Amino acid sequence: MLRYEMVCVGAGPAGLAAAVEAAKNGVQVVVYDENDRPGGQLFKQIHKFFGSKEHRAMERGFNIGSSFLNEARELGVEVSLNSVVLGIYENGALNVMIGDRIENIRGQKVLVATGASENMIPFPGWTLPGVIGAGAAQTMANIHGIRPGSSILMVGSGNVGVIVSYQMLQAGCRVAAVIDAAPKIGGYAVHAAKIARFGVPFFMSHTIKAAHGKDRVEGATIIEVDENWNPIAGTDKQVDVDTICIAVGLNPMTQLLRMAGCKTVYVPVLGGRVPAHDLDQETSIKGIYVAGDVSGIEEASTAIIEGRIAGLAIAHSLGYLDEQSFIGQRNEQLKSMVGLRSGSHGESRGKAKAYLNATMKR
Repeated sequence: MLRYEMVCVGAGPAGLAAAVEAAKNGVQVVVYDENDRPGGQLFKQIHKFFGSKEHRAMERGFNIGSSFLNEARELGVEVSLNSVVLGIYENGALNVMIGDRIENIRGQKVLVATGASENMIPFPGWTLPGVIGAGAAQTMANIHGIRPGSSILMVGSGNVGVIVSYQMLQAGCRVAAVIDAAPKIGGYAVHAAKIARFGVPFFMSHTIKAAHGKDRVEGATIIEVDENWNPIAGTDKQVDVDTICIAVGLNPMTQLLRMAGCKTVYVPVLGGRVPAHDLDQETSIKGIYVAGDVSGIEEASTAIIEGRIAGLAIAHSLGYLDEQSFIGQRNEQLKSMVGLRSGSHGESRGKAKAYLNATMKR
């Protein structure tokens, strides 16, 4: 059995940030990721972050990911790719499938940073080739250099929907429309304005009724909905597209945490069932920590800060960081988080995270 001081599941922004912070303080860290390249969502994000310099404003996501990866390697963090963690058991035991073999691993501390999966919605024709998640379209275009289609209907106007719509325009696709059942655009105005300037129409209070085509998507029907989300008869519109991108939210990938017995709480604003955790990002199972979208859907910058807090907490719990230094550094990160959670979107998520923290005391 291989033994490590810290085992991190997931090499996205939260996992890498945690690994770096822990390794800086002398912790022996291994990171497992099921993909063939590390970096998670950051390497799909070709747009520039905005906000403050502290939060990497004006830097593109893939550059931020590269800097984290390089720093982790310089600090001696072991990154194991094509490695699927099959289960987390008592006392930090894990089963990991690396390639075609299974290894038994034990970590004194385990950080789960598995991220989230895309939600889908069923409708007639939703299984046709050409109906894909917005994240899948982003991967095709930004990672593999492949246009997912020529003409796209985006279902969902949140940040993912509007950002990916703009990136599809950059890739040379036509975005026929962005639709959303909500009455108002859900994403930040700065992102929505980019595609509006291209003349892309927004159909609010609309949903998709059906996709059409024999062997692939050849078109779609959208329909208006009332304030109770019921379709309004006679409001059908035909849209000539060959690709339908679904951007209707994310769901935290908590399977490993539930398997381990961690307490979860249903919090809709954070994406569904999420693990209860304290200010140190530690769950109800001592020694298991969480960071990033698996602990509640937020921004990449927030995931990075949560990862840093978890890394610091793990270093402290292993004796590498004294109490005063830990509290001071953690409070700096928490203060930084307050700035990220300003505004209506952030405040609601901040309150939800505070609720999760409170559940640990009950």
